[in-house]
Amino acid sequence: MKGVKKDKPHYYMLYLLAIYTGMRRGEILALKWKDCLLDQGKISVNKSLTYISGQGIISQETKTGRSNRVISIPQSIINELKNHKNLQQEDKKLFGEGYQDNDYIIAKKDGTPLNPQYVHNHFKRFIKSLEIPDIRFHDLRHTHASIMLKIGEHPKIVSERLGHSSIQMTLNVYSHVTFDMQQESAARFDQAMSNARKL
Repeated sequence: MKGVKKDKPHYYMLYLLAIYTGMRRGEILALKWKDCLLDQGKISVNKSLTYISGQGIISQETKTGRSNRVISIPQSIINELKNHKNLQQEDKKLFGEGYQDNDYIIAKKDGTPLNPQYVHNHFKRFIKSLEIPDIRFHDLRHTHASIMLKIGEHPKIVSERLGHSSIQMTLNVYSHVTFDMQQESAARFDQAMSNARKL
C-alpha cells in the first residue's frame, strides 16, 4: 500500500475506505467532503457514482433505501482523510483555475471524478503486483464484514454498516463466517462443560 499511497494517493484513500467501512465502490466514489463529519467521526452515504455508456460518469441514488446510512469511522481513518484533504488543497493550487472543484473526496488530481472502471483496472494491476491470489475490489467489502463478524460485532451493526436491506441478508451472505463462529462457540461450550465436570 505504501507505493500506492505515494504514487496514487486517491486510490490509496479509496482502498482504505473500502476496507475500513465496507462501502461499495460507487458509494465511496460519490462521497463528498460535505458528507464527511471528521470532528464526529461520521460519513453519510447517500449517493453512488456509476459510468453509463453515452452519458459518462453520473451520480445517482444508492442501491436501496437502507443503503442511505451513516457510518462511524475510527481515528486512524479520520487522520488519513485529513492528510488526503491537504493533498487535494495542494492539487488545487497546482491546477489553479483548471481545477474542477466538485467536492469529491476521491478524485483525480484536477478534481474530476474517478471512472469506476478505472478503479477496477487499477485494483487488478495492484493485486497482480503483490503476487497474491486474484481478488475483486468488492472483496474488500466482504473482508470488512467478515472481520467485523469474527471479532464478535453484532450482525445488526454489520448489516447497518453494509447498508443491507435486513440482518437476514447479512447472515445469509456471510453464513460461512457465522458457521465458523458457531463451531468456535461449540468448542468453547465443550471446554466449559469439561471444566464443570472436573469440579
